[in-house]
Amino acid sequence: MNTEKKRAGSGFGFWMLVWSLGLAGQLCWNMENQWFNTFVYTKIAKDPTIISWMVAISATTTTISTFLFGCVADRLGKRRLFIAFGYILWGIFTIVFGLTQFLGGNLSSDAQAFAAVAFAVVAADAVMSFFGSMGNDIGFNAWINDHMDDKNRGQLGAALAVQPVLGTIVGTVLGGILVGADNNYMRLFIVMGGIVILLGVVCLFTMKEAPDLKPSVKGTFAHQFFSIFNVKEYLKKRELVMVNLTLAVYFISFNVYFTHLGNYMIYYLGFTADIMGYIEGLALALAMLATIPASGLINKGKSPMLTAFSIVISCIGLILLGFGVNPGTVDPTTLWNPFLLFSIFLVGLGYVLFLQTITVWSKQLYPEDARGQFEGIRILFFVLIPMVIAPLISNPIIKVNGAVVNDYGIKEYLPNDVLFRVSSILVLLTFIPLFFAWKHYKKRG
Repeated sequence: MNTEKKRAGSGFGFWMLVWSLGLAGQLCWNMENQWFNTFVYTKIAKDPTIISWMVAISATTTTISTFLFGCVADRLGKRRLFIAFGYILWGIFTIVFGLTQFLGGNLSSDAQAFAAVAFAVVAADAVMSFFGSMGNDIGFNAWINDHMDDKNRGQLGAALAVQPVLGTIVGTVLGGILVGADNNYMRLFIVMGGIVILLGVVCLFTMKEAPDLKPSVKGTFAHQFFSIFNVKEYLKKRELVMVNLTLAVYFISFNVYFTHLGNYMIYYLGFTADIMGYIEGLALALAMLATIPASGLINKGKSPMLTAFSIVISCIGLILLGFGVNPGTVDPTTLWNPFLLFSIFLVGLGYVLFLQTITVWSKQLYPEDARGQFEGIRILFFVLIPMVIAPLISNPIIKVNGAVVNDYGIKEYLPNDVLFRVSSILVLLTFIPLFFAWKHYKKRG
């Protein structure tokens, strides 16, 4: 059985699916996390409140989807159909999201029209996230975990860490090209949505389940579904609890600034969408190289040390952005902004190393008969908690520090460097749960 599993988790076809499905999913998530927000500022209004609602509601629907389909997938002992149909519907509703720009009339003067369009934007994003979680968070991630063993753990961890970075690089650069100077967001959504739909169809005919994956039925559906919420039993997994808390605290600080990074660079620093994409892409491409040596360290049991290092690097990068970058220190007409590039490189390096390490660390602690459902718990700490708490921090910061009045006398709110200063403090709080996770890691040996 172990031999079969290693073959299933090491062949060319397996790695093609790991990279194609993983990258397609990350392109779509990047578009939601970055271009959806600039879309709102460009097509709807320069108001972070809409983005805050989008982030919180989509995080909630993502979490619900993950728990629901995680339980169903475990009971059926299947991943392929959830991935395929999840990706197809994900792509369709990505395109539907773009259609919201054609709703309403003069939103700046009609409060009811503004509220209706804002509701449509938030709802479309929520539905898209629901099916995206079905395909990617549950289907794809559980499928990866089904195939993970001692031989490929570091490599799969590297892939899962690199893919969000590549998704950010490709998604930001390609997104900037597709949106263009004419702000054609519909072109972006059609292309990205189409890619995800196509890969969902391909998955239907090429993906194979892990050979040792079996249905895990524990009583009725309701009993099994709610068993994951048995807090007393979950708290017994002390190392996993602390690893997940480490994940949550780090991504609270991350989401305070990252959600607004595109609007910060375009509307505060003055870059165009394409140059912004090139700057982020170059910095993150360099940061991505660190996953290669990190894979070996993870396989050698150095996960806590790498996690601590990534937090320190993230903090340094955020401090540099918060105190050294502003409209007076950058040239928005060119890619060559060395200090900005170096600062984003450090932030990206910390993010890449943290995500790579913590992903592998948590996945190896899942019980084999409930991997799908435990992906739901991971999403609770990775998505729901950070994306609900972070807007409560970032929204008032932008409202207080970023208020401006445009040429038409309308108040707008632009994200600025204060977000990075606050995040540099918040990210250090990650050391608190990491300290306890490290202690349990040593006990486990």
